Amino acid sequence: MHRASASADVFHVIADPTRRGILDLLSGGERPARELEAPFHISQPAVSKHLAVLRAAGLVSQRQKGRMRIYRLEPGRLQDVFNWVRDYERFWDAKLDELGRYLDRRKRNKR
Repeated sequence: MHRASASADVFHVIADPTRRGILDLLSGGERPARELEAPFHISQPAVSKHLAVLRAAGLVSQRQKGRMRIYRLEPGRLQDVFNWVRDYERFWDAKLDELGRYLDRRKRNKR
């Protein structure tokens, strides 16, 4: 897969735990910037930088409401991540099936 730039690379953007946390908060609905600062215990300028990266990647949008900036999750770009992870689901299914068989054997052997 060709990636245009690091700033627009969704995989690079969501690698940061603070940005993932912001996306999690926004998954519950729109929020003003101030509400996005409190849970992370980082400065307002640091949160603004994270929001700028998320906007550049197309993961969030911003609108003005009076003096407040309101942010909204734009989940469409996460489809790339979903598609990539989905390709590996078959490995997880096989491992979970294997774990189930192992636990069944242990249960039978304890009787």
